[in-house]
Amino acid sequence: MPMQGHTAAFVEHRNLLFTVAYEMLGSAADAEDVVQETWLRWSGVDLAAVRERRAYLVRITTRQALTRLRTLGRRRETYVGSWLPEPLLTTADVADDVELAESVSTAMLLVLESLAPIERAVFVLREVFDLGHDEIAAAVGRTATAVRQIAHRARAHVVACRPHGTASTEEARSATAAFRRAVETGDLQGLLDVLAPEVVLVGDGGGVKQALPRPVTGADRVARVLVGGVSRLAGAGTLSTAEVNGRPAVVLRIDGELDTVLTLRVDGGRVSGLYAVRNPAKLTGMEQTVALRR
Repeated sequence: MPMQGHTAAFVEHRNLLFTVAYEMLGSAADAEDVVQETWLRWSGVDLAAVRERRAYLVRITTRQALTRLRTLGRRRETYVGSWLPEPLLTTADVADDVELAESVSTAMLLVLESLAPIERAVFVLREVFDLGHDEIAAAVGRTATAVRQIAHRARAHVVACRPHGTASTEEARSATAAFRRAVETGDLQGLLDVLAPEVVLVGDGGGVKQALPRPVTGADRVARVLVGGVSRLAGAGTLSTAEVNGRPAVVLRIDGELDTVLTLRVDGGRVSGLYAVRNPAKLTGMEQTVALRR
């Protein structure tokens, strides 16, 4: 049996470890597996030889996540349709940490997906969790000098690709509420008013549920797709809002069963990105709230 010291340290930092793994993988299920693997390795560590338990646990988690990330990359090459991160039903306090909320947003996770595994790990540990270059080097098996170079390259890539402006919680809630009202009522003009001209709608059914075969771009096209979808539901579907990935989102239930989680990217008070996850395997993170920590 692991000693009490192992358990206490692991429990204290468990939410942090899950957050590290999730930001690296974009998958709640895989992040949970990585956390369990971290525990198995941590329980056999000689605590007398560990100077900083938090850093040591993060190191284990990072190494396990890197291994899994490379495997996931191969799986995603054969994924049916568009791939989106798994949505998480997050506690309300996540939105209070603006940097954390942005880092776990669907839009940002998609940017991180475009990084090489080692770049993603370095960026997450440095920019989100503020680890030192030496700590990161120990976690990823590179020199501190190499880590600095990787961090610089990854940061430049993310800056070039990330959303230009981060909407405040109030702006995001207001836009989400307006979007939901327009969708519920089939108000085409209301949708056009809240959608940015260049809005993109992406659907992920994973080959299990029907979804958009490719992203839809442009306010007019997106609005008509959404209004058409509402008319087909003919009263069987209900919409609600929830805190997902640190931001307000729209949740669709059909005959009471969770069907779709729609996360929104809001820029300048208007919706510029819509990400609809329908793949049932990706909706397990909506079963209970998750506390993310830095």
